[in-house]
Amino acid sequence: MKIKILMVCLGNICRSPLAEGILKSKLDANKYTVASCGTSSYHIGSKPDLRSIAIGAKYNIDITNQRAAQFTIDHFKVFDHIYAMDNSNYQNIIKLANNDQDKNKVKLILDELYPNNNLDVPDPYYGGEQGFEDVYQMLNKACDSIVNTLEELY
Repeated sequence: MKIKILMVCLGNICRSPLAEGILKSKLDANKYTVASCGTSSYHIGSKPDLRSIAIGAKYNIDITNQRAAQFTIDHFKVFDHIYAMDNSNYQNIIKLANNDQDKNKVKLILDELYPNNNLDVPDPYYGGEQGFEDVYQMLNKACDSIVNTLEELY
């Protein structure tokens, strides 16, 4: 049985598609499934932001086939680990949880690097190219830590 990991941001066009692509590039596809979605319905069906696509391509990660989807209560049934990009989205996910088992699946992605600091991955949408580079670097480090955690768990 594959371990399923979900990356979540607001619109599912900048941070979470990058996080999905980065983590997929680091894990064995036979053992893990990685997906992403957003807590809002703003961009359902849209491709990732062109700047996210470009920064992924810079590091040989192709996210062009991803399409934005919205987080629903059903995601708790499907996914084993859910990573929120920031505190606002974390709270939006937790509000939908049915029980403590659901809540325990949810974690802030940067807590992988800085436990219990509750840091946000900044949304680069309204910023420039450097914001996307900065987000990539944060997510790449966090995904390295997730890989190490998963290897210990499974």
